[in-house]
Amino acid sequence: MTGPGKRLDPAHQPRRDSMFEEHVQDPYRARGKWPEPTVCPECGAVFQQGRWRWGAAVPDAERHLCPACQRTRDRLPAGELTLSGPFFGAHRPEILNLVRNTEAAARAEHPLERIMTIEEEDDRTVITFTDKHLTHGTAEALRHAYQGELESRYTDEEALLRVSWRR
Repeated sequence: MTGPGKRLDPAHQPRRDSMFEEHVQDPYRARGKWPEPTVCPECGAVFQQGRWRWGAAVPDAERHLCPACQRTRDRLPAGELTLSGPFFGAHRPEILNLVRNTEAAARAEHPLERIMTIEEEDDRTVITFTDKHLTHGTAEALRHAYQGELESRYTDEEALLRVSWRR
């Protein structure tokens, strides 16, 4: 309560700021809850207990594409990793093996984290992912194993994480 002679305590003032929603939202993020159980007809992932996981689906489960299969079908990645440099050129098979193994380990626990495409060119390889966390994690695995230079940038307009690894 305020009155004559009383000081206003800043700790007890109402907040004047407000929370703003993200101006770019992931179109593949569910706006509500999927019906349980739901099975993806393409990959077989099952939505149960609030998340997508691998497992056997109930025969009468609803059928909807999971976000990863939908992204792949739409050819709209969440992340892109470009590998280049003389060291990469000399060690391409073993580096790509590390990338695939990193993805396989992540996908075993998180069905929505997958490689979409691997496009090989003479001097570089571009890998697209269904999840930006997998993109970042794969790049960090490369830096941990082989050092090199990492450059990351997130494009708001495309909602895409672009990472370059060079050595």
